[in-house]
Amino acid sequence: MIYQGKALKVQALSDGNAELTFDLQGESVNKLSTAAILELGEAVAAIQSQKDIKGLLLSSAKEAFIVGADITEFHGVFGETEDYLVEMNQKVHALFNSIEDLPFPTVTAINGLALGGGCEMVLTTDFRVMSEKAKIGLPETKLGIIPGWGGCVRLPRLIGADNAIEWIAGGTENKADAALKMGAVDAVVPQDKLRETALDILAEAQAGNLDWQARREVKKAPLQLNQIEAMMVFETAKGFVAGKAGPHYPAPVEAIKAIQKGATAQREKAQEVEAKTFAKMAKTDVCFNLVGLFLNDQLVKKKASAYEKQVNPTKKAAVLGAGIMGGGVAYQSASKGTPIMMKDIAEDALLLGLKEANKLFSKQVERKKMTAEQMGEALSRIRPTLSYGDFADVDLTVEAVVENPKVKSAVLAELEDQVAEDAIITSNTSTISITSLAKNLKRPENFCGMHFFNPVHRMPLVEVIRGEKSSETAIAATVAYAKQMGKTPIVVNDCPGFLVNRVLFPYFGGFIGLLEQGADFQKVDKVMEKFGWPMGPAYLLDVVGLDTALHANEVMAEGFPERMKRDDKTILNVMNEQGRLGQKNDTGFYRYEEDRKGKPKKVVDESTYDLIKPQIKETRELSDDDIIARMMVPLCLETVRCLEDGIVETPAEADMALIYGIGFPPFRGGALRYIDAMGVKAFVELADSLAELGPLYGVTDKLRAMADKGERFYA
Repeated sequence: MIYQGKALKVQALSDGNAELTFDLQGESVNKLSTAAILELGEAVAAIQSQKDIKGLLLSSAKEAFIVGADITEFHGVFGETEDYLVEMNQKVHALFNSIEDLPFPTVTAINGLALGGGCEMVLTTDFRVMSEKAKIGLPETKLGIIPGWGGCVRLPRLIGADNAIEWIAGGTENKADAALKMGAVDAVVPQDKLRETALDILAEAQAGNLDWQARREVKKAPLQLNQIEAMMVFETAKGFVAGKAGPHYPAPVEAIKAIQKGATAQREKAQEVEAKTFAKMAKTDVCFNLVGLFLNDQLVKKKASAYEKQVNPTKKAAVLGAGIMGGGVAYQSASKGTPIMMKDIAEDALLLGLKEANKLFSKQVERKKMTAEQMGEALSRIRPTLSYGDFADVDLTVEAVVENPKVKSAVLAELEDQVAEDAIITSNTSTISITSLAKNLKRPENFCGMHFFNPVHRMPLVEVIRGEKSSETAIAATVAYAKQMGKTPIVVNDCPGFLVNRVLFPYFGGFIGLLEQGADFQKVDKVMEKFGWPMGPAYLLDVVGLDTALHANEVMAEGFPERMKRDDKTILNVMNEQGRLGQKNDTGFYRYEEDRKGKPKKVVDESTYDLIKPQIKETRELSDDDIIARMMVPLCLETVRCLEDGIVETPAEADMALIYGIGFPPFRGGALRYIDAMGVKAFVELADSLAELGPLYGVTDKLRAMADKGERFYA
């Protein structure tokens, strides 16, 4: 043994080669933590001290090669100064360079994921062999930073600047065949041939049949582009990527600038440029929030996995109600491999549900995400039925009938008599109390809520709602099934609107209040979209459906009358009276026309202003900042209340639910991180300045106490 640490070891092989193996103790994956990097330095020094090594093989003893740096360390490390971060990266560059400069050929056997720092590590070796199932990539821009350990320097020199920009700016994970085609790896082989092939390549290099030194020189020299080529590649890419990433995500464009600036320099000079850009990006709020988002997502996944371990997977599911929602649920279940029965009382409804599933599968075939044969197989997992005939062996049923408490209660009671005693029943409701729906059930412990968001195939979140009598088994089985469907489940406690809708409607309340003081709905939409929302509140209401919004609003008003009840008529009532339901009947705040692809496109409808006019109570001058405050304060305060009321367990889950459920701007990190960024004290002062607008702007006692103590939601 040449070196043994807690993250890696180096041993001599019988043919004069040495093998450096990554195997981080106590972890399921290899990560380049601070401790692992220190060990890597010791290991390389140990290798350099051996005089008789002829070649080096890099390998991993885990399923993944190296998934990247240890992101749990980022907030702490990035809190240091820019100079500190530059120096830190330069030390890693020197270490990686010392691997690249070893006096013999080197090869990496990439057996699984090689991402971020793991990908940058493999780029240091002369050759790379990849397993057919492995993936490689530099996803740093998704965290608001750029590759900082040589990715912006080595990758463009290996695969060309244009290809490297695509990988780095897109933050993609790339399959083995794509990596081979690009020239990022030298061979792709089955997993069981990986090590043998890597050692063969070393032998060929040692025999002089592969020029390993020439390969190094390419990675150390300036990029082979003339001035015109360079201008074409970089300027075109900057314009395109800036348009795609948008103004709130600067990292992809900064990565291109770093590649461009280092293109004419030798290795060390280009690495200096990269280190400085990395440090600059690591200090941004966007990076802080996106790293926080990653950590929150890890917490949510960890909690879901803990539930999953408590139960057996769902082998057969069912959905009641075969409309667009039922069809979406059936499609999602079948597409992820779980057979599902789709029941309705009407043949037409079943046909509609099947048509919806068929349409979604056809799109997957069009996009070459699946073959026609795979589509046929997936569709065969959906079984339409008008009767309860085969419900006796269903493990879990999703009730997705009309959003009406009486109808739902009747259907649920009927269903309970048709399924096995231990079968789980869930209700896909967006507002109706799970505890009240359970009242007519004989086995309320087997019942909970499973709230999907529309469209089901696109929206990642599923709220799993715990009623007063829901058992842990029911919750665990529902969480596990949501995961089987490829969704992110978050467990919440029962209350009107649960978490996401309860938080969304005060936001809409802020919007209605703005209209009543003369704000232009189009301007409000533009301001909130510029703030980072995927769509403004008027457009969002049209998409949700103004009748659906009115119904949900009435449920909220009944549940939280002190904040959400209005005795007078609002613009929501007026829209519904006029039969304006939004996108579903082509008229809401906007009018909708089909574009060339047959998708609804919003156009301005001047008659909307005539409807709003009688609702205007006074006219105020409102700046963009006023609009943002009036919209965001009620949403953030309701999120705080949900946390205080125990509807959601942690700030991380609250924030993730809003990002996944209603498209809260990810770069802002969620409602509670948004308060933290402003400072709890400053947020309370802002809310107090708007208190005259009504109870939606009222600060809770606990939040006021947090402000006084200088506390935060995230430590």
